[in-house]
Amino acid sequence: MSSPEPQPEASPATAPQQARDYAQQRAAASGSSFYYAFLFLPEQRRLAITAFYAFCREVDDVVDEVSDVSVAQTKLNWWRQQVLQAYAQPGQAPGHPALQALMPHAKPFGIKAQHLLEVIDGCQMDLNQTRYLDFPALTTYCHKVAGVVGEVAARIFGQTNAQTTAYAHRLGLAFQLTNIIRDVGEDALRGRIYLPVNELQRFDVKAHELLKRGKGVAPSDTAAAAAKPFPERFGALMQFQIERALALYGEALALLPDEDRRAQKPGLMMASIYRTLLQEIATDPLLVLDRRVSLTPLRKFWLAWKVQALGRL
Repeated sequence: MSSPEPQPEASPATAPQQARDYAQQRAAASGSSFYYAFLFLPEQRRLAITAFYAFCREVDDVVDEVSDVSVAQTKLNWWRQQVLQAYAQPGQAPGHPALQALMPHAKPFGIKAQHLLEVIDGCQMDLNQTRYLDFPALTTYCHKVAGVVGEVAARIFGQTNAQTTAYAHRLGLAFQLTNIIRDVGEDALRGRIYLPVNELQRFDVKAHELLKRGKGVAPSDTAAAAAKPFPERFGALMQFQIERALALYGEALALLPDEDRRAQKPGLMMASIYRTLLQEIATDPLLVLDRRVSLTPLRKFWLAWKVQALGRL
């Protein structure tokens, strides 16, 4: 599970400049909290994680930006073939700049084809499934789209202890749950509900109420006339989600071995940013129904810098 140091023959110079520029622009344009953590990395690690992030964005956008399921399926199959070909024929340039930028870093950082294929499989789940019955079912999805991403990121950052993989998977789960909480309204517009069905039932929140994003929900829409108003029920549901996600950040940090704590600073930076975002959402959970709650770029940079300077959250 360790991540060896990059070798000279795998220098990022072997990736075309155009491909590296593409990955950099893809990461910067996203405005993601992850980008701010990348800024503090040494060059090779920064280029590797930026290329990996660009790959993940490309695959994820297939599902989010392509409305025709058959077209999205074709695109995901193309990405699978590109990944398999890139590993089977390492001397041949992949057909996409994101993979061109990533492949020189695959061997030195232990990035395997299976890692990339699992990310694609996670996006495939978005094409086939819009509901999750319970939290264990949701965690299976989160493992593919976030846990594996965390594992690869930990290797790139400089993992030396096998236990760091468990930390990375737990942190990836926390990140993905944060994304789900933040994007409840956006996902509803796409007809998706990631919050587990049995938890909706526990807090008496109906799927159609979420899909309507709470708009036009009257007492007559509920199973019982005496039901609590939607904002109250939804608020309780979201507070439960937020508390669980916050607890996962604590569990992840407890799993991080001391000898890898310094190398894993980028993950700690992201945890600081995401945890702060959760705390913002907790002040008014209803906001996620109508907008994407976010932190300003300056605040993200400040939170990342504090972790870099202090070495802790």
